[in-house]
Amino acid sequence: MVDQPTATETFNMSRTAPTRREFPAMGEPVIQRVNWIGLKTLYMKEVHRFFKVQTQTIWAPAITTLLFLVIFSVALGRGGREVLGVNFATFVAPGLIVMGMMQNAFANASFSFLAGKIQGTIIDLLMPPLSEGELMLAIVGASVTRAVLVGLALYSAMLLWPGVDVSIAHLWAVVWFGLMGAIFLSVLGLLSSIWAEKFDHNAAITNFIVAPLSLLSGTFYVIDNLAPAFQAVSRVNPFFYIISGFRYGFLGQSDIGSTNLAVLYSALGFGILNAVLALVTYLVLRSGWKLKS
Repeated sequence: MVDQPTATETFNMSRTAPTRREFPAMGEPVIQRVNWIGLKTLYMKEVHRFFKVQTQTIWAPAITTLLFLVIFSVALGRGGREVLGVNFATFVAPGLIVMGMMQNAFANASFSFLAGKIQGTIIDLLMPPLSEGELMLAIVGASVTRAVLVGLALYSAMLLWPGVDVSIAHLWAVVWFGLMGAIFLSVLGLLSSIWAEKFDHNAAITNFIVAPLSLLSGTFYVIDNLAPAFQAVSRVNPFFYIISGFRYGFLGQSDIGSTNLAVLYSALGFGILNAVLALVTYLVLRSGWKLKS
């Protein structure tokens, strides 16, 4: 017969048994610092969203950008024309890569948030225990991921393109200006989607601001060939520094300035610009403007 515990032993066991876990008081935050699980979940959700339709979000933009290379190489690259000491196709290739990255970063960030506002599912982003910074970081991170994938697709295609040399001279410049450009347009896309009330508003920003600034930023020319007044206008365009700095990473030279120090200053300046724009977007998100009213 199996021995059974006595009444005294049972009482002692109940005293030493672990007590039931107590939940925090109502209103007391459970997540003290960063909600890494929620941040990762939202990031993966955004990545899966655009990756499900990768034909439209990655490969189609890459093919469209490659068409620019075909058209401008045929139209302007005949006769052995050289720019900055290289043939025209090699000169224009880095600018097309980073231009495709920036435009797709903007498209991803602006669509994601605005679609939720229009469809009434924005509550799914605002109600979870995510701070404004975590929400912004997840959306911007997913947009930068899409931009990098588009850039890699373009780079891979241009590696096989006849007459195009995309060997890297300064890796740090390629990585820094590529990421800074993607982050800049991602944050700008998020800010515009907060302001926009329908897709036409975002389309207007894309067509009348993003596209002209990217095409008129020295992608297909060096600004030294422009009149002084237009050179001054180009130097106000932030896209110019991204494209020229990214090109510097491939060619080892740029029209930002006559020295490598000028490229470094522009890299630091753009980092500061991104920090300021991110702070403004964070404050707008925190205020709930056009989101919680």
